[in-house]
Amino acid sequence: MKKIVPVYSKNELAAFIDFPHDLYKDDPNYVPELFIAQRDLLTKHPFHKHNSLQCFLVYDGEQVIGRIAAILNNSHNEYNHVNDGFFGFFDCINNQETANLLFSTAAHWLKNKGVTEKYIGPVNFSTNEACGLLIKGFDTPAVLMFTYNAPYYADLIENASFSKQIDLIAWNWKGQAYDDKSVRLLDSLQERLKRSNIIIRKVDLKNFKQETKNLQEVYNNAWDKNTGFVPLNDEEFKYLANDLKLILDPDFCLIAEQESKIIGFGVALPDYNQLFKTIKKGRLFPTGIFKLLFNKKKITGIRIYALGVIEGYRKLGIEACLYGTIIKEYKRKGFTTADAGWTLENNDLINKAIIAIKGDPYKTYRIYEKAI
Repeated sequence: MKKIVPVYSKNELAAFIDFPHDLYKDDPNYVPELFIAQRDLLTKHPFHKHNSLQCFLVYDGEQVIGRIAAILNNSHNEYNHVNDGFFGFFDCINNQETANLLFSTAAHWLKNKGVTEKYIGPVNFSTNEACGLLIKGFDTPAVLMFTYNAPYYADLIENASFSKQIDLIAWNWKGQAYDDKSVRLLDSLQERLKRSNIIIRKVDLKNFKQETKNLQEVYNNAWDKNTGFVPLNDEEFKYLANDLKLILDPDFCLIAEQESKIIGFGVALPDYNQLFKTIKKGRLFPTGIFKLLFNKKKITGIRIYALGVIEGYRKLGIEACLYGTIIKEYKRKGFTTADAGWTLENNDLINKAIIAIKGDPYKTYRIYEKAI
């Protein structure tokens, strides 16, 4: 007999976080999320101060066979003038009845919260966090802050009457297989920008609090036209920035500035998933923390996490300078793989720019929707 249980206790939350580890224990491409990071995301993130979330587990006897979170993102609805609900943290055995039970339970919770329009997912809070269902590129592990799932998930979702909302593209470069034009032109591009008092510099970690405050405005302006975008408030952006500070390399955290005004930035992160993959069930203690501390130099890849320029400063060469500097550092440090994204499938400007430097669109993620 299958039963669905809302998650309230610490033990239930642990079971919710741990379920994917058991589901994917024989999958060589699965990378466990860090337990402490998932716990804090689900309980302590500033998102919870203004929005609502309820996690659910499905049991078959004593065994967990599925999980889902129903998410009411008031910030999304207010910003986009809609009344939508989301599902996220979806994992399930290959069984349609179980998946349907999860989807219907989450939908029922959302309806009781007053949602009347669309039911969207998988989205873990918003597009500012992990989102999208992997539908192409199952042959390699996910890189840092990307989702992973089995191929059968698409059938479970589509058989539950969801349809495509939009696809997200992840890009990859291997070795030196990239167009280095932006590197070769870097000096001349930077000289041209200087004539407009625009410089590219590294983030100042000693002044990180003020840098974060200035970057927030750029972040919220540079992506405001993207489908599903929700601007981050002060607490949410600070939470994100402090998380990234733990793993960022200043050589890959770049700021475009005109007369002390930040007008764009680019951030690439070491692919810590290469280390997380070796940490059993995402537990840092007692031994996982040492794997992180002592093996950082073994990371061979980067993920270009974000690169944006605010309206009015685009097409001046700033984007090319940011890319060129990241590529230059990538080569200097001896990395062998780079990932970028995700990007929206309909963002022709950025997608053409990535194709121009020989990016390979090697993974695709999909966000689904249906009327609730």
